[in-house]
Amino acid sequence: MTRRIIQFGTSRFLQAHVDLFVHEARLGGQDIGPITVVKTSKDRARSGRVAAFRRPGGFPDRIQGYRGEQIVDETVQVTSVDGALEADVDWLSLTDQFANDAAFVVSNVGDRGYEIEDADRQSSPSPGKVAASFPAKLLQLLLARYEAGGRPLVILPCELVPANGTVLRRQVEDLGGLWKTSDAFGQWLKESVVFTDTLVDRIVSAAIGPIGAVAEPYALWAIRGKSAPIQHPAVLMTPDLEPIERLKLHILNLGHTVLAEIWTKGRRPEKETVKEILSDPMVREQLTALYAEEVLPGFAAHAMEAEARKYVGVTFERFLNPFLEHRIADIAQNHAVKVQRRIGAFIEWAKRADSGLQMPHLVVLAAAYA
Repeated sequence: MTRRIIQFGTSRFLQAHVDLFVHEARLGGQDIGPITVVKTSKDRARSGRVAAFRRPGGFPDRIQGYRGEQIVDETVQVTSVDGALEADVDWLSLTDQFANDAAFVVSNVGDRGYEIEDADRQSSPSPGKVAASFPAKLLQLLLARYEAGGRPLVILPCELVPANGTVLRRQVEDLGGLWKTSDAFGQWLKESVVFTDTLVDRIVSAAIGPIGAVAEPYALWAIRGKSAPIQHPAVLMTPDLEPIERLKLHILNLGHTVLAEIWTKGRRPEKETVKEILSDPMVREQLTALYAEEVLPGFAAHAMEAEARKYVGVTFERFLNPFLEHRIADIAQNHAVKVQRRIGAFIEWAKRADSGLQMPHLVVLAAAYA
């Protein structure tokens, strides 16, 4: 029985994340894949990627940066993808593979990819027509799978949406109600289709044309529950994603936002990068002290000091990646929103565990954007 993965999204992130992990798992003898990549958008500019995915030989992923104290600069030729489809053009082929061959589904369709267009809310598509939005396409394909016998399926969204699997399931179920799908289908959807919450983390800094990517050594695919498609050093199965989300949001992302504040207020070079700003001893000392004196005590209050201390070390490795050109100007976009989500939310979370915690610098920064 096939263990094919249907991947919705052609992004360079997935090329250096799921596609690479599956490639390495297959090399290690694991029975998983291959992958069919699906372009869901109408963006014609990405059609070139589809054609490139169809060529034999795979594509390169270049991994550059620190792994511990060692510099890594290596290229892997990824061969886990054996086909590519455009949803609007290759719908019959996609439906056949989804209904009969898929064991897992992964997706990365962008921050607004779960939105449902008005046309899809009005009624289900007529036979032969393809729905406009991703959740509606997914519902169409799930209906086809149910009608083809209804083998169980695991769906692993990779969008940066909190509780992404839960949110996507709700969108599909709500749309099923609008389309008046049968009670029997609804029961099958609940019992046989697993929508799993996941968290992904890897900086993919550049594309290699026409497909391929440049990425840092650090990588994480945290999956709630026990539905991981592969065993891999970067794949973590966990009953609870919140501690991992807190580490990423309130250490890595918080650090980025603090650096963006220093860059903005300090009138620093327009094209300054993360590694360049941290080459300034005063900035490096300021961020190090902030982690030690205000961030780590907050994690300690939630009995997470050891994990947080280790993650701070990994975070500095990532910040100082000599190959990565991560501009502060890009990080500083939507700065006020990021301050509240990364810093204001941390203060609130930490004080829930210990109301007496002192975080003077973080409190001032959060108040400035309240």
